[in-house]
Amino acid sequence: MKCRRCIMADKNLLFSGPMVRALLDGRKTQTRRVLKLPTKTHNDGPIYEHPKMGGWAAGTIGGKGCYLDPAKTIPAPERTCIWHQTTGTTMLPSYAPGDRLWVREAFSYDSLDVDREGVLPPWYWADGNPSSGDFTRPKPSIHMPRWASRLTLIVTDVRVQRLQEINEADAVAEGIEGDGQGAWRCYLPEPKNQTHWSCPRESFRTLWDSLNAKRGYGWDVNPWVCAVTFTVHRMNIDQMEAA
Repeated sequence: MKCRRCIMADKNLLFSGPMVRALLDGRKTQTRRVLKLPTKTHNDGPIYEHPKMGGWAAGTIGGKGCYLDPAKTIPAPERTCIWHQTTGTTMLPSYAPGDRLWVREAFSYDSLDVDREGVLPPWYWADGNPSSGDFTRPKPSIHMPRWASRLTLIVTDVRVQRLQEINEADAVAEGIEGDGQGAWRCYLPEPKNQTHWSCPRESFRTLWDSLNAKRGYGWDVNPWVCAVTFTVHRMNIDQMEAA
């Protein structure tokens, strides 16, 4: 089977203010994104599950003996994927090792620079409120242009898993905040006004639900996710090669 996506790519990735701060602090080296599974097979047929065969599962595609061209001159790299055990439908995650991801975050232009791309640096709201300057209202991260991005992530590993498979080390790598005494921040209102958890996974659960529960992908749903590991570079993606 040919790998549909095997060339390293530049992509953008949206982050909330707390997660941008975690990137800047060096606390965040992983992110998990929901995998939106196909509803039809490659032949446009229905996705159905045979009780003796099963449904979606993590797997790999490509690798030894696989090629990208009929002449078998271009080896297909092994890639993590998710595949359906009944229909054989296979889907690759949106990210692969070697990809460069430029971070999008909430920002503002200086009012003097609205129509002049990059003449003055934007304000990044993850850094707090500006102490000077005449900045416009915060613009959502989805509107950040490539030139304004200040962080670039280089993907080093990609895994496919169910959300609740995350372990404690990975939960910490997601950038949850610790208090330095073995407790971890609670990101949602909890019973009895709990503000911290002793377990990193519980802290991550509240972080995840604060961002994804309203979208229908809460912790209890246990969606399939793409777990991306990366290195953080404090520079614009287009400055990477020049550095």
